[in-house]
Amino acid sequence: MAVLAIAVIFSWFSTTQNLVVNNSHDLKIAIRNAQPGTKILLAPGEYEGGLFIQNVKGEPNKPIVIAALDPAKPPIIKGGSECLHFSEAAYLELHNLVLEGARYNGLNIDDGGTFETPAHHIKLIGLTVRNIGPQGNCDGIKLSGVTDFRIERCIIERWGDGGQGIDMVGCHNGVIENCTLRFEDDKGYGVQAKGGSSNIKVRRCRFEHAGARAMQIGGSTGLQFFRPPLKAGETHAEAKNIVVEGCTFIGSTAAITFVGVDGATVRYNTIYRPKRWAFRILQETRAEGFVSCRNGVVTDNLIVFRSDEWFEGGVNIGPETEPQTFLFARNFWYCLDKPELSKPNLPTPEREGIYGVDPKLISPDQGNLKVAPESKASKVGAHALPEEL
Repeated sequence: MAVLAIAVIFSWFSTTQNLVVNNSHDLKIAIRNAQPGTKILLAPGEYEGGLFIQNVKGEPNKPIVIAALDPAKPPIIKGGSECLHFSEAAYLELHNLVLEGARYNGLNIDDGGTFETPAHHIKLIGLTVRNIGPQGNCDGIKLSGVTDFRIERCIIERWGDGGQGIDMVGCHNGVIENCTLRFEDDKGYGVQAKGGSSNIKVRRCRFEHAGARAMQIGGSTGLQFFRPPLKAGETHAEAKNIVVEGCTFIGSTAAITFVGVDGATVRYNTIYRPKRWAFRILQETRAEGFVSCRNGVVTDNLIVFRSDEWFEGGVNIGPETEPQTFLFARNFWYCLDKPELSKPNLPTPEREGIYGVDPKLISPDQGNLKVAPESKASKVGAHALPEEL
């Protein structure tokens, strides 16, 4: 029967680029033999995780697509050390799959350790990744050495208590948009971009108690893992040119953390009841050639908090950083229980900040953090992100 199944699949490849599979065995064969333009459609049901596949490569305008046959009944790829691991992939798309129950990572995409040839042109659309780990540095989605990527409309829930919902190491030229991350306030991080990552946008995402640091721009990376590799005599940073915009943050110990960053923009976000800080400015990598955390731009955000959940004026500044290089402008700050304590403790004077004015959130207890039509906060926060950005 196995020989017959393989023959049938090879016959499909010769006659059509759309393959329908309904069992784990056929899925493995289909992926390993996929050619540019192949679309592998998974019938509803459960499939075995633990798939490690190398060199799955489509071409421009001919990606290899692995998708649900029926998006309303997404297939579940379950278990294994990792549900799916693609190494040295290119022009690969995953659509409307559920990945759950892996011991280490839900989805892992990397460059195979060949830093000069990254994985590239990756699209992850409509994935659900859940119940990963649960203990240790276990990620929902892990990207290492990936360029030109897009993650859209994904839901990541409950990753490892020392891991990340989405972890990027040495990744470049990517967009994470309209995704939702859910966990607990003090476990792991939500989204992280580190290891030399650059030119990444995180936009219109929703972070619901998404770890101790919901959005970590930068981080702490072993020097051998930076992409591109570090060169003597050059300056280095954990992350550069990262943009976080139009996102909603609920809870978490800190909503947004800058760690060893050289340039990042945080604008038009709504931050609701962080448990200690809205922002942190830290330095964790202190090797020779690394710049101190610097050049953050924080503008047009709506921050709503309680005084009994607020520490150090809402902004935590660590040693060996350059907080004086950060710009704060037009942010709207409101303390729910004591409006007179709304003004934060910022490292530089804020331009046109607004403090102590009720933003008139529509229904925060039900998760609706938009503002009423008469609100004076109508031009800041996630709801106000301009379409042209």
